[in-house]
Formats: sequence, C-alpha cells, structure tokens
Amino acid sequence: MTPASPAPTFRTATPDDVPGLVALIESAYRGDASRAGWTTEADLLGGQRTDADMVLAVVNDTSGRMLVAETGGVLAACCQLENRDGHAYFGTFAVRPDMQGGGLGKQVLAEAERLARDEWDAAEMRMTVITARAELIAWYVRRGYVRTGELSPFPYGDERFGLPKRDDLRFEILTKKLR
Repeated sequence: MTPASPAPTFRTATPDDVPGLVALIESAYRGDASRAGWTTEADLLGGQRTDADMVLAVVNDTSGRMLVAETGGVLAACCQLENRDGHAYFGTFAVRPDMQGGGLGKQVLAEAERLARDEWDAAEMRMTVITARAELIAWYVRRGYVRTGELSPFPYGDERFGLPKRDDLRFEILTKKLR
C-alpha cells in the first residue's frame, strides 16, 4: 500500500489540461504503466481508453465537468461528472498508478459526491463499471454504492473504447443515494 497522499486541491479542468488528462487516464487503465496501480484494465482491454477529442468533449460539456485533483502542483487524479436530471453520473475516474492505494481516490470520490449533492442538488450518483472488475466494484460497494443488476453491453467494435481481450465484457450500473 502506498503512503497517504497529501491533501489534494480540486478544480475544474480547462482545455489546457487535455493532454495531461489523456496521459493520466491512459496510464491508469492501459498498458504496462497501468500495472503499477490496481485499476488497470490491461488484461481486459488493449488499445486506447480515451483520446484528446473525447476528453475535450467532457471538459467543454456545459452539463458537467471534469474534476481535477492536484497534489503538490502535479495532476494526480480526475473524474467526469454529469448533471443528469436529478442524478449525477460519475465516470472517467483515474488516479496516477504511483499514487494509488494512499486514499486519494477516496478523496476524489467524496469531492465528486459533495459537488453533485451541494451544487446540483443531485439525489443520487450513478456509474457504470465493467462487471469483470470485481475488485473495483467491491471498492465502490465499501463506499456505499449498490449494485443494481442493471447490465448494458460493452461497445464491441468501437475502438474508441479499447480493444476487448474477452468476449464477455459488459457494464453494471452502481448507485449511491446522496441525500
């Protein structure tokens, strides 16, 4: 386990952050660099996790924001938040692999929940997680998220989301009441 991270500072991403965000997200999920942390999807998916156009679309989306966490002036983590008619959607969650295991992810998730509840008056947070990611689902469950059993297919054939290494990938919706 990594030592506790210093307290992060949070801000909303800007277009200038896009290259750093793409590198952060890719490092947390794909390739050998991702294996330094526990959030890797490298055994499930190859190819890209995101690209500059996809991240810029989130940064510019007026119905949400890309939340950035910095520690010591270094881009350390991020997540996507969308305000969706009474609930918030949480996604594109990434923590630098060399900073995983020290509590930073918990802090980012707590800040995302606070923003959704206090700024958007969202009653619930929702997310989708690949069902094969049992450790990750368990991490969210320990933080109060509930497995809904609602499943959706993985976008096979759309290389923007990666190259599947298995034919049984699908997503499950997890939810948490915020108020």
